[in-house]
Amino acid sequence: MAADDPAIDGPLTGLVVVDLSTTLPGAQATQFLADCGAEVIMVEPPDGSPLRDLPGWPALLRGKRSVTLDLHLDADLDRLRALLRRADVMVNTLRPASAERLGLSPELLSERYPQLVVANITGWGSTGPWRNYKGWEALVMAKTGVMHEKRGLTLRPGPAYISTPYASWGAAHAAVQGVLAALIERDSSGLGQIVESNLVTGMGSMDPYNWFYELVLERYPGAFEPMDAVYDDQGRPQAYLIYALLVAPTKDGRWLQFAQVSPRLIHAWLEELDLLGELADPKWHGFPMLPTPELRMEWWDMMLERVGARTLAEWEQAMAVNHDLSGELFRTPDEALDHPQIVHDGRAVTVDDPDLGPVRQPTTLIHSDRKPLTTIRPAPRLGEHNTSVNFDESRPEIAPRTDPPVAAPLTGVTVLEFGSMYAGPYGATLLTDLGARVIKVEPLAGDNIRNLVAFPEAGGAKVLQGKESVAIDFTKPEGLELVYELAKRSDLVLLCFRGDAAERAGIDEAKLKAANPDLVVLSMSGYGADGPYAHRSAYAPSVGAASGLSVIDSRGAATRPADLDEAHRRAITLHAGSAVPAVQSDGIAALGVASALLVGLYAKRRGITLPHMTTTMLGTALQSVINHNTGYAGRPSIESTDDQFFGLNALYRMYRAADGWVFLAAPLAREWPALAKAMAPYVDLHADERFAGSASQAEHDQALIDALTPVFATKPASEWERELSSQDVGCVEVTERNSEFVLQTDPFFEAGYAVEAHSPIFAEHRRLAPLCRFSRSQTKADAGCTIGQHTDAVLREVGVDDDRIAALRTAEVIGGGS
Repeated sequence: MAADDPAIDGPLTGLVVVDLSTTLPGAQATQFLADCGAEVIMVEPPDGSPLRDLPGWPALLRGKRSVTLDLHLDADLDRLRALLRRADVMVNTLRPASAERLGLSPELLSERYPQLVVANITGWGSTGPWRNYKGWEALVMAKTGVMHEKRGLTLRPGPAYISTPYASWGAAHAAVQGVLAALIERDSSGLGQIVESNLVTGMGSMDPYNWFYELVLERYPGAFEPMDAVYDDQGRPQAYLIYALLVAPTKDGRWLQFAQVSPRLIHAWLEELDLLGELADPKWHGFPMLPTPELRMEWWDMMLERVGARTLAEWEQAMAVNHDLSGELFRTPDEALDHPQIVHDGRAVTVDDPDLGPVRQPTTLIHSDRKPLTTIRPAPRLGEHNTSVNFDESRPEIAPRTDPPVAAPLTGVTVLEFGSMYAGPYGATLLTDLGARVIKVEPLAGDNIRNLVAFPEAGGAKVLQGKESVAIDFTKPEGLELVYELAKRSDLVLLCFRGDAAERAGIDEAKLKAANPDLVVLSMSGYGADGPYAHRSAYAPSVGAASGLSVIDSRGAATRPADLDEAHRRAITLHAGSAVPAVQSDGIAALGVASALLVGLYAKRRGITLPHMTTTMLGTALQSVINHNTGYAGRPSIESTDDQFFGLNALYRMYRAADGWVFLAAPLAREWPALAKAMAPYVDLHADERFAGSASQAEHDQALIDALTPVFATKPASEWERELSSQDVGCVEVTERNSEFVLQTDPFFEAGYAVEAHSPIFAEHRRLAPLCRFSRSQTKADAGCTIGQHTDAVLREVGVDDDRIAALRTAEVIGGGS
């Protein structure tokens, strides 16, 4: 299909999106919308969008149309306004002050274009004390504490720079979900509205359980012994999970991430390593909770030795024979596109670009009927559609209601969820904040995530927020019939099962649609419905290894170690690359699930059915790092952190302050004058010819670091943040506490990143705020639930009387309730 033809088959066909994005989260949001069939019109300055400087621009801009406008000229501003008159959606990554200067403030947009849905994606949100801070991802990661949590990446003391854009991905898909929810709401109200997302809450959505772990530690001091790091200061194991999630090199120097988390899998793992017999020795009493660092180190070394006795090919053969073994090769982002499951599912594609030639990249995040949702088209040339885009057309008017509702945008939508742990189910959780009713069908013993933390229900408290729990044993015929009754009254179903497990259980798409033909069904799994890896359990660290996430963050640590000491060091770095709970592939996948569910719902309401709609953890992880894995001849080098994990260069890195660390973010040429002026009382950067211009600064990067290092050491970090931020220089104190704790503290609560909720377990507590804010619609922020808390009430709704409920409970078909 020609690049200038906006027509494309897809569930969002006919949706017109004006894209003013200049940063990664906006580009990823509109890439997703374009992949789903929307007509995305990029508005670029005459010299091109800064996005074209990113290595992955051919994929980030794919399928879009490009028009060039100089928004400093009245005539071009008028052309933009004409575009907005025909648009359904506008996506904008301008800072609030910049938007106001251009006449694109939320108030003016709502007044001029009452049916337009506007998505504003910012670093810090439009309210609160940091609203005018620069929106660089690293500033958010530094101030919220994530760099502290990733400190295992480096051997030196202190926080570590994070290369993977987790916060951008979170903000991007929060915006997508807000846009789709607002469009669904517009069908009833006739009105658009402003949707806001930000990098802070986008990042906060990644963590699966640590929020409540931190809550428990703070609320009950001394009751539990906190384990702040998986390895101690001497690099010795502290957490037993490193045995189940072993990172180890093979005989031929290839690194594997194992994932043997359940009791059955750890038993198979120890048996494969011929270590079961060792446990008969009394010295290993209590395994895997070994009491001393020396014993933990000894066991770790035995496991490393056994893994290192076999080549990669031998381990791959062992895993092919024994399905209870699961290990992933640490791949680069480019290598991830060659993963056997990605090849099997057709989740990588090569697109011919008229200038670049073949461009290899991931296909769409959503697949339908076992193929990509749409055909991937090349990115546009700069200004390619200046003459073909219609600036005079206006969109058809929707008659607004005189009394538009102010409820949550998904009020009246019911989601039926089958799944465990986090990656899939948290996607449904995000829809509860938008007003959807989510009925979670749990086994009688509850979702395994409830017991992931050594405090009752703390492990599952986040993923269960806003849901109704119905405990049903649907392996029994009576339980299965109850499931079908629930399906009849639902709009969406989320299935989180490996391989053909849903079909064997009788809750596959065909059987559910036999009960309710109007259902939208999304299947989500680690790898896919079939193929070479479909039978494998997927955990965040293994998907992080397979997708390239870990290699990106760990600066390519997956190379052959010279000796055992180096193997220890590299294992710690690789573990930090993808197994830190704050930011990892579980959260990435969950955000993709929420977006996919809303695409399915939006399409269904327009008479479009998406059969066998699927997402996978691995496929979604590839989307999140599309800036790294898009391959073509002459691709610019991808910036990498320095070997000490301070940052990318002198103007985007950490510096020691008098009492901690600051992160400086002023990498753009237009930011240099403000930085030089702010630093003038301490060092004359203007006078040094080595720093005159970006090219010279890059050439003398170490000299610039040497000039700034002693200056930052003279003041406390908080003073530097106040002083430089007040002069519009990106600089924050690097917080050295876990982000899940930081976001619950008063400053972040008062800024709106956390909200109050009431839980049957935790009573009044603070939880992460909804990821979107709406100018008209409301959001919800409910707490979690106990196992089967809503069983009786929900069954009564479907016509089951109290006598029958009692009989079902006696027969152990249902649980919970009264």
